[in-house]
Amino acid sequence: MTSPLYNASGVMCRSVEDLEAMRASSSGALITKSCTLEPREGNPEPRYFVTPLGSINSMGLPNYGYQYYLDYAEKYDYANNKPLFISISGMSLADNLTIIKAFHERALPCILEVNLSCPNLPGKPQLGYDLPAAQHALEKICEFYDRPFGVKLPPYFDVSHFDQAAEVFNKFDLLKYVTCINSVGNGLVIDVDAESVVIKPKDGLGGLGGDYVLPTALANVREFVRRLPGKQVVGCGGVKSGREAFMHILAGATAVQVGSCLYEEGVGAFDRIAQELKDLMAAKGYQKLSDFRGKLKTL
Repeated sequence: MTSPLYNASGVMCRSVEDLEAMRASSSGALITKSCTLEPREGNPEPRYFVTPLGSINSMGLPNYGYQYYLDYAEKYDYANNKPLFISISGMSLADNLTIIKAFHERALPCILEVNLSCPNLPGKPQLGYDLPAAQHALEKICEFYDRPFGVKLPPYFDVSHFDQAAEVFNKFDLLKYVTCINSVGNGLVIDVDAESVVIKPKDGLGGLGGDYVLPTALANVREFVRRLPGKQVVGCGGVKSGREAFMHILAGATAVQVGSCLYEEGVGAFDRIAQELKDLMAAKGYQKLSDFRGKLKTL
């Protein structure tokens, strides 16, 4: 990657036009929308709302179905372009296995990321919070999938949960990275003037992003870096400038995804954030990311 920055799955990633805009941007990579077996329209509108401290959303996995993204991956110029990540979030384990087998049969050099953490599907629990079920899913995947892959994780809040999750993930050698974090699920934003919720799905409950989640995202990055030796951690959550990107890398992140800020600002955010990161590094006397990656001090 020429830059540590790229999009969070869910932003600038649903259509070929979105993905091509990402490919042409200064991001270091691109990732698709989490795909399901069949196309989905997602949850009813309004399902995304900007707040002074970030955003709340309940998108419900709107996507064009895995075949759409498989077709894009087959046409992608891997030799001359940035890494392509494919996010997968089937509605069942059987769906996930079908999708992953389709990519496995093509032997494409894209990198699969299995989403264990979608909080915005009514009636569907997050697999990342059911660790025995997550382990079973990873076991079934690794029965046939023989290439490196990653997982997108929900936020964890208890130290014991970091330990338990890491114990599961460390059992799988081909699980090479984790992305921390997906949105903090089931927040509620209220419009005082209207005396109403601000999004329609789930009676107003939705995933929080932006400033709301930065401390939680940083904690998850640092704690999984500590617990997953030999694996990479991708930071995601609350990145709107070079300072937050610096924080994620200082906590140990190999790369950093941008979500709410990218949604609001567009792909120009990558140029701005990258320059701010370079300026901050220069002010501190750092020439490369490895000079400070994972070197967060404690008191």
